[in-house]
Amino acid sequence: MTELTLAEADAIAQGAIDGAIHRNFNPIAVCVLDRGGHALVVKRQESATFLRVEIATAKAWTAVSLAAPSRNFAKMAETRPQFVTSLVSISQGRMAPAAGGVLVLREGEIIGSVGVSGDTPDNDETAAIDGVSAAGLTSSE
Repeated sequence: MTELTLAEADAIAQGAIDGAIHRNFNPIAVCVLDRGGHALVVKRQESATFLRVEIATAKAWTAVSLAAPSRNFAKMAETRPQFVTSLVSISQGRMAPAAGGVLVLREGEIIGSVGVSGDTPDNDETAAIDGVSAAGLTSSE
C-alpha cells in the first residue's frame, strides 16, 4: 500500500476549499491526515472562524480512527450517547460526532482522512468529498 503524499494531501485541502467557494458555502478549514492520524496539511480560509481548524481536525481524526466517515459516529451518538461520550473522553477530545470527516482511499485501502468545518455538517462533508475527488482519489462517502 502506498502512503498519502503531501502533494495529494495539499490537493485534497485545496480541492475542498475550491469546492466550498464554488458552492457558496461559508468559509471553511480543512485538515488532511495520514492513515496514522498525523496532520499532513491544514488550511483555513482567511475568514473562517478560529475554532474551525480544531473541529476539522477532530472530524478527520474520527474518520481515520474508526475507519468510517465521521457521519457514522454522529449517528452512533443518537443511539449510544454514553459510548460516544466515552470514546471522546478516551481520545482526549480528539473525536467529533458530526459529519464532515471522510476517509481517503486508494484502490479500496485507507490512506488517510480529511475533515472540514465551517458550514453545516452536510456541506462540510460535501466539501471534503470534493477535495478527495479533486486529488483523483476515492472517499468513503
